[in-house]
Amino acid sequence: MRTFKTVKVGVVQATPALFDLEASIDLVVSWIERAAQEGCQLLLFPESFIPCYPRGLTFDAIVGRRTDKGRAMWLDYWSNSIEVPSVQVDRISEAVKKAGIFIALGVTEREPLGGTLHCALLYFGPDGTFLGKHRKLKPTGLERYIWGESDGSTLVSFDTELGRIGGLICWENYMPLARMAMYQKGVELYLAPTADARDSWQSTMQHIALEGRCFVLASNQFVRKADYPTRYQDDLADEPDMMSRGGSVIISPLGEILAGPLWNQEGLLTAELDFTTLAKSKLDFDCIGHYARPDVFKLDVVGQPASIKV
Repeated sequence: MRTFKTVKVGVVQATPALFDLEASIDLVVSWIERAAQEGCQLLLFPESFIPCYPRGLTFDAIVGRRTDKGRAMWLDYWSNSIEVPSVQVDRISEAVKKAGIFIALGVTEREPLGGTLHCALLYFGPDGTFLGKHRKLKPTGLERYIWGESDGSTLVSFDTELGRIGGLICWENYMPLARMAMYQKGVELYLAPTADARDSWQSTMQHIALEGRCFVLASNQFVRKADYPTRYQDDLADEPDMMSRGGSVIISPLGEILAGPLWNQEGLLTAELDFTTLAKSKLDFDCIGHYARPDVFKLDVVGQPASIKV
């Protein structure tokens, strides 16, 4: 008879050190330490926590025209983004190893060759090993100006002692086929770092939990205009004081809210995940099992790797 487990997970809602790579890593390390002290076995950080999600900034871009001011802003963001591998990643790995927990960290990643930036989710095992990364398939709106696109090779999932882990970043979660690509891997712990602080995001997270019959962890930043460097305050003059109010949340495979949503403050959400709920949820719906119609529908994902055994 199968033995079911309970897993304690955490979701970080915090303010990064915007446009400051080293200070952002300091914050990452401190949140990892706090999560370990609270007994978390898995910890999720928001989208682009390093060095920040540059909400409200235009990089002085107009269709058909770029400016020196915009290039200087880009250089600032580019210089504070993280490369993989790097000494910064090594420092994070050391903190993860000391804490002994799985980590998923949203970053803006800089390619060592060429210099293109990607919105990425980095995965670390409890021994500090860098397990792999997912890069955003399709940046949304003006994100396409600062981030490149990815392909199926980073639609990763990890078969771990905690369960099968995987996920998508922000509005990738609105892409039905991207979601199905993750469901096909049997993801049990579905991670959704985001920059979306609207009420409607909560409905999306509940839908994914119910559709995928998986635990969903969603993590967002808490950011005020005053948190931006002084050099960008004039560019943000027309923006509201509250730039991102959060909304981080943890949801069960039956759509029940286990923790959160957290609004208007920093914090660490935690929840004990009872894996008997996963089994129970499959009684009446399993999108890759008895509710699937493989005789009618097939999904082939170009370049998607096999689930990585950890």
